Amino acid sequence: MQLIVIPVLKDNYAYLLRDDATNTTIVIDPSEADPILKELKKHSWMLTHIINTHHHWDHTDGNVELKQQTSCQVIGYKGDAHRIPAIDETWEDKGSYRLGRFHFDVRHTPGHTLGQTLLHVPELNALFCGDTLFSLGCGRLFEGTPAQLFASLQTIATYPDDVKLYCGHEYTLANGAFATMVEPNNKDLMAYLANATTLREQGLPTIPTTVGIEKRCNPFLRVSNVDDFARLRTMKDRFKLS
Repeated sequence: MQLIVIPVLKDNYAYLLRDDATNTTIVIDPSEADPILKELKKHSWMLTHIINTHHHWDHTDGNVELKQQTSCQVIGYKGDAHRIPAIDETWEDKGSYRLGRFHFDVRHTPGHTLGQTLLHVPELNALFCGDTLFSLGCGRLFEGTPAQLFASLQTIATYPDDVKLYCGHEYTLANGAFATMVEPNNKDLMAYLANATTLREQGLPTIPTTVGIEKRCNPFLRVSNVDDFARLRTMKDRFKLS
């Protein structure tokens, strides 16, 4: 089983999952088709499934073209079906589904949008969290409430520390500037951010992170109540890089 991180658009990531034993090839959140098609061609793979974590265009814009080119199936959350392009199949909150040898455990995590979901894939020890959580940050509140997003982040925090987190964007360094303002004496944060800076200087992704790293370093996972979370989210919305 393989997992390939594919940079798309300016700062998005799509994720290609491959199970050779069953010829199953899945892409999660294809913002655009061309980078996905190039990666498929490089490996001589045929795309079988698209899964979208939520409906935003920068996670779904590749759906139609990829489906036209490959006849793949498009999957999304039942509550978001009316907003996901070319959708064929819907999954439910707390449902468990199998594609090839991959198992997907679905959790509805509203906040960033009302239809946002998490996808836990135990075979890869991976959690695909869309725009609910970013490394050292979290998604903006476009549709949900602070209470919803706080609860969704707490759901992520319940997974084991070694679970790898695959989020929708490369925002780590920008988020780190805010995080260090909030917690200037957090040594774990400083060490993690230094490593992330080196990775970006080398043109490498900072993703995946892990649940444990984010619990130690991400200010949005380090608040203990909704009111503090809401204040922190408002601070981040107003924060500008110097």
